[in-house]
Amino acid sequence: MSSILTIETLSKTHHRNAFDCGDELPNYFLQKIARQHNDKGLSKTFVLVDRQQPEEIIAFMTLVVCEVLADQIPHQWAKKYPDKIPAAKLARLAVAKDQQRKGYGQLLLIDALQKTLDASQVMGIAGLFVDAKHKQAQAYYQQFGFLALPEQLDNLFMPISTIIKSLSR
Repeated sequence: MSSILTIETLSKTHHRNAFDCGDELPNYFLQKIARQHNDKGLSKTFVLVDRQQPEEIIAFMTLVVCEVLADQIPHQWAKKYPDKIPAAKLARLAVAKDQQRKGYGQLLLIDALQKTLDASQVMGIAGLFVDAKHKQAQAYYQQFGFLALPEQLDNLFMPISTIIKSLSR
């Protein structure tokens, strides 16, 4: 029996309380906050599930709209934008402990890039930001083309032009 993975919007049917990525903060967000934020339009959380067990969450990501100051992005891009830049932000990305190192984070990241590109077709979005909480996370995102300011570990940026190139590969 082969599994068929799908990414869908978090709903009441998903077993949020059973999810454990090994980090208390994303677990808490998913279990206690994510659905309410979806309902209020504050953020959108998407879950990766197997269609044979659609209530079990393999991984999740949360996307939000943000506005950043030009001096918070890599210098070669900052000069191309006004002082305040509208963008999307990958606010959270987590994979269940027993599902880590299987490429599921990459699947969600690619989906986040596609959703950002789709949104940029109907509204102004300069790119996708992500916070890297530690050096390992920074290296993970940089392998996909995210840019960082040396003095800002946790703020990485991928402009729309790079998203287009990444998704065409």
